[in-house]
Amino acid sequence: MVQHYESPVRVYKYPFELVMAAYEKRFPICPMIPVFVGSEITYEHKSDDGAVHIVERRCKLNLDAPYILKKIVGIDFIYFIQRNSLDVRARTLKIEAHNESFSSRIIVRENCFYSVHQDNSEWTCFEQSASLDVISFFGFEATVEKLACKHYAANIKKGKEIIQYYIDELISDGVTGLPKWEERLPRESRQRSEALGVRDVADDELREERVRMGSVSSMETVRTRVEGALPEIVVVASSEANDRRVEVGKIDSDYIEQWLGLLSPVEESRLVEIRRWIAETHKEKMPNDMHLLRFLRARDFNVEKTREMLHSSLLWRKQHQLDKLLHVYKPHPVIMDYFPGCWHYHDKEGRPLYVLRLGQMDFKGLLRAVGEDDILRNVLATCEEGLQRCEKATKMLSKPISSWTGLVDLEGLSIRHLWRPGIRVLLRMIEVVEANYPETMGRLLIVRAPRVFPILWTLVSSFIDENTRNKFLIYGGNDYQGPGGLTDYIDTCYIPDFLDADSQCDMPPGGIIPKSLYMPQEEQELTFAPPLETDSIYHTANIFRGAPYEVVIPVIEAGTVITWDFDVIKGDCQFALMKTKRPVDYDVIKQNSHQHNHHAHYGAPSSSTIGNVMDRPLLVLGIDAYNAESPLVLRDGDSIQGSHVAGSISTYVLQWKYKEPAKAARSSSAHGPAFDFPLLQHKCKVMYYYELLKSHDFRGSMTSLQSCQSGFSSLSLNTTVSDHSANASSLPSASSCSSR
Repeated sequence: MVQHYESPVRVYKYPFELVMAAYEKRFPICPMIPVFVGSEITYEHKSDDGAVHIVERRCKLNLDAPYILKKIVGIDFIYFIQRNSLDVRARTLKIEAHNESFSSRIIVRENCFYSVHQDNSEWTCFEQSASLDVISFFGFEATVEKLACKHYAANIKKGKEIIQYYIDELISDGVTGLPKWEERLPRESRQRSEALGVRDVADDELREERVRMGSVSSMETVRTRVEGALPEIVVVASSEANDRRVEVGKIDSDYIEQWLGLLSPVEESRLVEIRRWIAETHKEKMPNDMHLLRFLRARDFNVEKTREMLHSSLLWRKQHQLDKLLHVYKPHPVIMDYFPGCWHYHDKEGRPLYVLRLGQMDFKGLLRAVGEDDILRNVLATCEEGLQRCEKATKMLSKPISSWTGLVDLEGLSIRHLWRPGIRVLLRMIEVVEANYPETMGRLLIVRAPRVFPILWTLVSSFIDENTRNKFLIYGGNDYQGPGGLTDYIDTCYIPDFLDADSQCDMPPGGIIPKSLYMPQEEQELTFAPPLETDSIYHTANIFRGAPYEVVIPVIEAGTVITWDFDVIKGDCQFALMKTKRPVDYDVIKQNSHQHNHHAHYGAPSSSTIGNVMDRPLLVLGIDAYNAESPLVLRDGDSIQGSHVAGSISTYVLQWKYKEPAKAARSSSAHGPAFDFPLLQHKCKVMYYYELLKSHDFRGSMTSLQSCQSGFSSLSLNTTVSDHSANASSLPSASSCSSR
């Protein structure tokens, strides 16, 4: 198995030239790296103008490997080839290294890159990536892999310290800055500049502008004009620095340490990897880094398992509009009067503190008075508020606060709390919270646990993640008042008054809910259905091979904006937006296709989900209709948002087609048509939402994609215009393609 590593961006708050001088002091030998025995230069080249300097070295390493392993392989040292490409014009250093020893059995690749910080030209950035593939090694493959990862992680940790050591050494020797490389203009250009009276300062400004553009532009010709300098200079920017610069998923190591906490090199690499994946698949709907880190921790930094868990959670949040929950949720009056829980200051580590008097809660009464859906919404609103409180605490304390502390009082817990429907609802809630808010419980303090508690704990503990269970501290009777009790975790001034302290909790007292507040019996029966099933604006569609899924949208007003937002949950598909050359008779569609009604939009006829509208005898692509947008091929996990301005009255069709995977398509063509059972494996699944908006409502609609504002995520939105109608000019902006 190939092991990959990618570091976050390290920032040295020193000029590039000083960092390069410190880097060169590592050669030919570095006492601070014991395994680095020495090096020799095998190749060197310098360009005529001195801007590019390439050095290739053969490096000798003495790994701390087991004695028996060294005897078996018959060597004491291993050798690596390192190639350094320094470009002082662009102020970049590219380092490429690979193993020379055992190159047929082990493949090691490392790439490092020094460049100028894009926001501060006096700072230097460092990026690093590596891969290890142990093909075979005398039966010691696993040992070699672990040994290599161990040494590499140790060297990564010391890397920044070594550069900083040599920088400090240079500064102590009086070297606080080094001149930047200066390009010598040809004699004709210099004479022309002198004739124009160009000052030296203009040349300096021009060189600075060249460097700046070289760090932010990619493989394109940039025209730069500097006052008093040459009339026009054409600068071809270096692509190497920019290709790395614009790459998604970058994150600063100092930022990680301050706002996310101390992570091992492997954990940093996994965070960078999952960050890049979600940036590529979900575009601008990026959860914050702390949230990503919670999911990684919940899956022990296994990237594949984290992707699966995170993808499911993002779909769930999107389907039930969790980003808007705190803005639209209003607790049921019964919950406000009888739910004995609230946020209450913080613990000694700065975590938000949530207090719940579970023993005083009438769970049976709550379920019959408001239903499971309202109880779950209240729990989710509490979790969402907890995330916000953690963010505020992180900013206020300038240290990472990623979880909260719970204080649960069980006084009053009795056999009535073991009501089976209530336990079933409780387990559902635990399942939802575990799947979508992992690693948010920093510590749970359970006090005054009665004798019946072990029974309840036996029922629910198996549904709680082991990492979460290890954070539970349970106190029976008055044990919470003694040594190792609450005062070890919560300041005395914040311990609630019902625990014989002075801090008053602003929460309902709980108690038995009167039966007069119960819902009618027929409504109570509905509370046992899965919660949050009826509030989603999203629809789920299954697409089979040979049976596309289509949504027909009649547009009755020119300038209408069609917006769509969907996620590919399973399989690959092709998405297209098609427009008919004339409005389609809706009665004909009803007669020829199975109808499934969707939302109506400001007086427009209800849209229909049709099996095959774009087939004879209804519509033929290229004759009766054409593609209003270029079809997109989408992969499992892709998230798409886009919009289209209808320039005239017509009928539009959103179409999803099953896309045969490339490997399967090649296999089928090579061996002829294969016999398989009907479409069971040839299936794609999408979750979609669309909306029709008037042009003047497009940007401001509370239900439009543009208005999905949240600290957790935001949706990108681009707009296209059909027929180039004059009505489109009333829109604030229009672009040429849907976003992906």
